[in-house]
Amino acid sequence: MIELQGRSLIGAQTGTASGAEFHALNPATGERLQPAFRCATQQEVDAAANLAEQAFSSFASSSGQTRAALLRRIATGLEGIADQLAERMPQETGLPEARARGELGRTCLQLRLFADLAEQGHWVDARIDRADPQRQPLPKPDLRSMWQPLGPVVVFGASNFPLAFSVAGGDTAAALAAGCPVIVKAHSAHPGVSELVGRVVQAAVQAEGLPEGVFSLIFGDGSTVGSALVKHPHVKAVGFTGSYSGGKALMDIAAARPQPIPVYAEMGSLNPMVMLPGALDTQTEALAKGLAASVTMGTGQFCTCPSVILAIDSPALDRFLTTLEAALSDIQPGVMLNPGIARAYHAGIRIQGAQQGIDARLSETGEGCKARPALMVTDAAHWCGQPLLRDEVFGPSTLVIRCPDQASLLDAVSALEGQLTATLHATESELANWPELVQSLRRKSGRLLFGGFPTGVEVSHAMVHGGPFPASSDGRSTSVGTMAIHRFARPVCYQNFPAALLPTALQDGNPLKLWRLIDGQLSQQ
Repeated sequence: MIELQGRSLIGAQTGTASGAEFHALNPATGERLQPAFRCATQQEVDAAANLAEQAFSSFASSSGQTRAALLRRIATGLEGIADQLAERMPQETGLPEARARGELGRTCLQLRLFADLAEQGHWVDARIDRADPQRQPLPKPDLRSMWQPLGPVVVFGASNFPLAFSVAGGDTAAALAAGCPVIVKAHSAHPGVSELVGRVVQAAVQAEGLPEGVFSLIFGDGSTVGSALVKHPHVKAVGFTGSYSGGKALMDIAAARPQPIPVYAEMGSLNPMVMLPGALDTQTEALAKGLAASVTMGTGQFCTCPSVILAIDSPALDRFLTTLEAALSDIQPGVMLNPGIARAYHAGIRIQGAQQGIDARLSETGEGCKARPALMVTDAAHWCGQPLLRDEVFGPSTLVIRCPDQASLLDAVSALEGQLTATLHATESELANWPELVQSLRRKSGRLLFGGFPTGVEVSHAMVHGGPFPASSDGRSTSVGTMAIHRFARPVCYQNFPAALLPTALQDGNPLKLWRLIDGQLSQQ
């Protein structure tokens, strides 16, 4: 049993009690939870960043086996406090115990997946172009390149995934696998869960004999402590999952530094679903009930919640709306993660419902931290003409857009900005008559689904959880899956380097037995 102390973890040390005090709140009851937590001071931020910089050289040059051992030890440690996490997480978030245990399993899966990646080593994409001294008119140099760790990384814990996108979540796992020390800025809504996980990571770093600066955990608000971390000259990259306003603020801070750094921000999405007539005619009830379940999963607090539906006006669409409204009406109010998210949801539904051309089928959103599902309907002309309708309302709501014909549906799709996901419900045969639709949705999303619903993100090698701006700050990256490791690395080329001084992955003998690109051909030579 880990005893919560309410202090930041600065490397191997526990922070002081001199910062401002705050408490976690139980969103279901309003109860103020113990203990009191203390915000980090500027001195503690500096100390964490300095320790991370001191640890970088050693950790960056560590073997893949060393990093894998750390990640696996963290996973095992988290499983050892599963009961304590399952008790504390519902208190701080209103999420059920089953969700806490399920998310813990996903978190450990991520950690072990990145452990395997670090151990195997192929992520470095080793490339060798051998020298040709006889080449004319100029000799060809020996060139060897690979991905190498970027430097100390700051990760911001997410509100809606206290485990899988927080202290030991995907960004932390990816950064540690790459060889980057990590400073986590804990989310203030679930500090107890954050400290429990942080102490497991801290203990794992010590048990593996690694420099203490490989990991620190900082408490505090985003506008002061978070800003100070992003501004610190030792920090070389940032991982963030949250709102557009929060992510954009961090991007601006990072861009204004004397040495700008990348911010990998996942900032939310409308996750449009297009329902073509063939699917809507034959699957009316199944689509309506499946959508109701997806929209209200986790009280709608998933970044992949399908909050915009586009379909051609028809009797089938009328039947779909009737079934969807009934299904949503039967769902009981859910508890939102914290009062701030609840207030934003209630305000968002009021603003959306007040726009021209909106038919508010369900708009009674509940009170306090309780949220009811909302259903709005509009037409393509009002959707395209009113930008406020395209703002994300984070919570259990969806907006259905009636389109009079194929051209207006394509116009409505064109009005979308970048998205994490886009889903097509159609028959294979009818897609042949929509050559522009798939191309348009592909340009606007990071994951394109045929059938099904976007809630539920598989942790795998091929997954992409990102998308064009403003869904994420950099549509070339992902926050889920092993490709995320490249967020925290950069390619380095060695020209005519002495063989003994080359990184192991680039040495002629290939001691790691990697598949490498040698003179343009994949080989284990």
